[in-house]
Amino acid sequence: MILRNFARRLNITNVVIASIAIHVALVFYSEWYDQHTQVGDFKYTDIDYEVFTDAARYLWDPSHDPKPESFAQGPLGKWLNLGNPYGRDTYRYTPLLALLLTPNIWLHRTFGKLLFSACDIVVGLLLYRILFKNVLPTRTTAKSEEKSQALECKALAFASLYLLNPFVITISTRGSSESTLGALVLLTLYYALSNNRLDSTAVMLGVATHWKIYPFIYAASLAAVLAREASPGAASLKSLLVNLVNRKSIRLALLSFGTFMALNAAMYLIWGYPFVFEAYLYHLHRLDHRHNFSPYWLPTYLSYQDHPEYPPPYPGLSSVMGKGDQLALWRRFIRSPLASFVPQMLLSLGSGLIIGSKGRKHLPFAWFIQTAAFVTLNRVCTSQYFLWYLTILPLVLPAMSMSLGKAVSVVALWVGAQGIWLHFAYKLEFLKMDTYYEVWGCSVLLLLVNFWAMFEIIKSYRWEAIASSSTAHVKAE
Repeated sequence: MILRNFARRLNITNVVIASIAIHVALVFYSEWYDQHTQVGDFKYTDIDYEVFTDAARYLWDPSHDPKPESFAQGPLGKWLNLGNPYGRDTYRYTPLLALLLTPNIWLHRTFGKLLFSACDIVVGLLLYRILFKNVLPTRTTAKSEEKSQALECKALAFASLYLLNPFVITISTRGSSESTLGALVLLTLYYALSNNRLDSTAVMLGVATHWKIYPFIYAASLAAVLAREASPGAASLKSLLVNLVNRKSIRLALLSFGTFMALNAAMYLIWGYPFVFEAYLYHLHRLDHRHNFSPYWLPTYLSYQDHPEYPPPYPGLSSVMGKGDQLALWRRFIRSPLASFVPQMLLSLGSGLIIGSKGRKHLPFAWFIQTAAFVTLNRVCTSQYFLWYLTILPLVLPAMSMSLGKAVSVVALWVGAQGIWLHFAYKLEFLKMDTYYEVWGCSVLLLLVNFWAMFEIIKSYRWEAIASSSTAHVKAE
């Protein structure tokens, strides 16, 4: 009885208030902690947050570093006498992010962290709404009030996995901007789950892709959904591919690509070529030799052997490095983006087409698998990237029939593989020990664990559980 009364009093408002309180407390704690740590000690605030803040400063105050490259290079930017956020090294995002964080300069440096925390709340509310309206079973029994309360409790439980998740909260309060992208992706999915919001879906997909390029992969599952709806009787993959091009899919492509290009054109007119290079072109040929969760980092590091700025710091690698042109072909292959891009696209786009062909209700599952595949096979992978698919996970969990033991095993292996990697990475980064092979081996282990986890999730997904869910659509535009 006590637990039942407690569950009735626990509602989305209370959970949101608790989440806000935790976010705000950690934001202020981060400021206190960073001010009391010594130089060289671990800082709570992510280095990326300093990059964002510096970029905002460069944007509005180019006079503090009066060089030609400190000013906007586009025709409108020169006319407006704006600064160039890309004057800050390693800032490789849309200028809109620097623009959003300008209050860091003239209001308070914690503004961005509070903004990212607010985006966490928006994501949690969107998850709750999608769960209640589109994912959980419809309310059709006579006891409609009791059924509604049960649905609200379930939706709240799954949404709380995000709103009260310490991993999510820590990333945002450290100053990572991933929650802004999460809000854009979830809003796109919210519109996509309704039959009558095609235009809104397309526009939001264009905005999300401008913010960070990877959401373009969702176009595959959206096109598959539209192809299925254009020809409901088509059952084979061949018939699906034939129907991919239809009136609605063309409209989706034109509107989303048009929105994407309109935003890019506006950014180019103000900031010119530096925007195009840093936000997009840089990532096409990026060769990140610094260790990260991706197993591609070590082969990339080895391919730098002829460059004096990247000498092998420890003798353990010398036998693998080779000399002269011995590994020239191998180096060219590693340097080519095709080495990772082709399998990454085949898996993320292919899974989107296959799962999307099952129907609109399976879009959350399609987007989760697409994102997990994209992140797992990316040339650069950090903890922040995991948030890209963990944001969608609460929408998939209601349709999973995994046993408790299996679920614990998946989580334990996933977390454990990261823990082992961090152990050796700490020795390499901070203790300057030669643990290159160990870190790379852990990267391979994590890759295998990720694929195994995806396989178990796909195997436990109950297609009929979602197929019988509510089709509560928003009113037509």
